Amino acid sequence: MAVFQYKGLDGDGTAVAGIVDAENSKAARAKLRKQRTFPTDMWEQKGGKGKGLSIEVNFAKMFERVSVKDVSALTGQLSTLVGAGIPIVEALTALIDQVEKPKIESMLRDVREQVNQGATLADALRKHPAIFPDLYVNMVSAGETSGALEIVLIRLTEFMEAQVRMQGKLVAALTYPALMGGVSSLIIVGLFVGVIPRIKSIFDSFGGTLPLITRIVMHTSDFMIGYWYLILGFLIGMTILFFRWVKTKAGRRRWHGWLLSWPVLGNVNRKVAVSRFCRTMSTLLDSGVPILSALGIVKTIVGNDIIADAVAAAATNISEGQSVAVPLKESGQFPPIVTHMIAIGERTGELEPMLAKVADSYDQEVERTLEALTSILEPIMIVVMGGIVAVVALSILLPMLTMSSIAN
Repeated sequence: MAVFQYKGLDGDGTAVAGIVDAENSKAARAKLRKQRTFPTDMWEQKGGKGKGLSIEVNFAKMFERVSVKDVSALTGQLSTLVGAGIPIVEALTALIDQVEKPKIESMLRDVREQVNQGATLADALRKHPAIFPDLYVNMVSAGETSGALEIVLIRLTEFMEAQVRMQGKLVAALTYPALMGGVSSLIIVGLFVGVIPRIKSIFDSFGGTLPLITRIVMHTSDFMIGYWYLILGFLIGMTILFFRWVKTKAGRRRWHGWLLSWPVLGNVNRKVAVSRFCRTMSTLLDSGVPILSALGIVKTIVGNDIIADAVAAAATNISEGQSVAVPLKESGQFPPIVTHMIAIGERTGELEPMLAKVADSYDQEVERTLEALTSILEPIMIVVMGGIVAVVALSILLPMLTMSSIAN
């Protein structure tokens, strides 16, 4: 039986504090409610006071990751509570009672404490940027200012659910080719490291000159076995250098340019970035976030410096009283149909729904393109794998045929 300390309010609204014993925090809260005491904060009382150093390390919390899906579920529950007319502090308390991840519970306790002290919900959330990005905080701030927090939370939930769906589709489309490529690589390494050396010892016992293709395969096998540490070191070193290069401003910009210029995949990367831009802009503007602030937020989340520069130019144009569509079109990074629809949306005052339609259309195009790529990659990888196996088989069969003809 654990002992919990608590602070809260009694039935008359008077502040109270004390301790209660129960199996867990939920049971403790239920026990206090039966006594008409409503806890606003509760923590477990630890023993060992004055008996030396006692440090409890929660490794689960240290390595715990809060995903977009977790934040989406949390936002949906908060929107329901706010919509039911429950005050923010009580809504946060209800969420604390039912969350399972310690990291989320700790964050919610901190947010509730700050709101109790007079901070707005947006300001309290802003202190947890790893969980709540600028987009989320600015939308909540706009919802609090306009008195439409429930609607904003619903839109945030829908926005994050759309993100989760798109990420799921991308992962599902790339998982099979990645798995197949990994298995193929292991098979090839197994052939060169495990099979070919045994066959080589047989050929060496017969003497004579082996065919060129056989000698190349044998030397490759010898190199992989004798200098595997050089190969591994080279791969690790190149990976480290690549990531360091990408972290530099010039390297990141050049890499992002290449990502947009690759055949087929460049088109997919562009569509994903454009879809992210359109959906995020639509959600922010529909929630009451000023357009300049919205562009500033979107610039940081499109995921590509080249397209981010085009968005920054659009923000500059708007600050000078001009259109959004013109700099996007002049950048050459946005497809003509996108800039055309944005221009129509600006003229008709229907920019938010127009952006949402573009995002939906591009999400569907990305999904179709990924499905087509997956269907093409499978036979290509099979052909490549078959070609390597054929070369290995030929390098083994040719010497055998030669020895057989000599024996006859």
